[in-house]
Amino acid sequence: MTSIDVRELTKEYGKTRAVDGLTFSVAPGRVTGFLGPNGAGKSTTLRLVLGLDRPTTGTATVGGRHYTAIDEPLRHVGALLDPQSVHGGRTARQHLLALAVGNRLPARRVEEVLEETGLGPVGRRRVRTFSLGMRQRLGIAAALLGDPAVVILDEPSNGLDPEGIVWIRDTLRRLAREGRTVLVSSHLMNETATFADQLVVLGRGRLLADLPMGDFIAAHGTSRTRVRTPDAPRLDALLTSAGHRLAPAGEGVWAVAGLTAAEVGAIAAGEGIPLLELVTEEATLEQAYLALTATSAEFAASTTVQEV
Repeated sequence: MTSIDVRELTKEYGKTRAVDGLTFSVAPGRVTGFLGPNGAGKSTTLRLVLGLDRPTTGTATVGGRHYTAIDEPLRHVGALLDPQSVHGGRTARQHLLALAVGNRLPARRVEEVLEETGLGPVGRRRVRTFSLGMRQRLGIAAALLGDPAVVILDEPSNGLDPEGIVWIRDTLRRLAREGRTVLVSSHLMNETATFADQLVVLGRGRLLADLPMGDFIAAHGTSRTRVRTPDAPRLDALLTSAGHRLAPAGEGVWAVAGLTAAEVGAIAAGEGIPLLELVTEEATLEQAYLALTATSAEFAASTTVQEV
């Protein structure tokens, strides 16, 4: 097995507990989205998995072994944590070749991953001339260099243009189809919804959820029906008598939770209430995520605008 297994993992920095008794597993053959607000402990957890820090208690293993005990780790685990941590004076090809030599990988893999990530034409350019998106592609190329069974990527879409976002999405799905273990940390809910099969969600260092995507949205999201009508007060009275209510959802637009468009339409038709718009809005990953993590965000902006 090439699963990532985190067991009762805790990490303390002085009096701060960044990771608190965390337990979860990442299985092969699917893409697992790793989510949580800033300060939730995601980056610390990834560093512990990759042997860049030591846990206070608990374990984090890959394929049953600690990362530091794996010989030539690039052959087994490919990771992207910081695309900026590359010597700017090296060319992309030189950077990848140094990694290949250190892990006894054939030089042909350098050319293969340069082409795979779209960097073939700029392989001889120095990294300091690269844009953020190009550096991101180089970091992904390094992660894929050893053709690893386990791939860990932190914010892989950061800095990529639309074509690059589609490319990384397709790449993640392909890696999972090939039976690899894929763990992807991201703050982009709409993008995560396009590629993740499983979700692991943290809040203040603790596990909040470990569920398949569909189950997570069903458990924490709420579908609603969007309505526009010139007779909102009468429709609201009918819905209230049935245990529901209209809630404002924009200028001239109302929303009803807990009823489908067909059910709202039938209630309105029974009393001859005209409807100008009637649409069921399914729950989204973003909605479900925000509902779950509302009390777990360490940093949150005020929604109130103060006039000066």
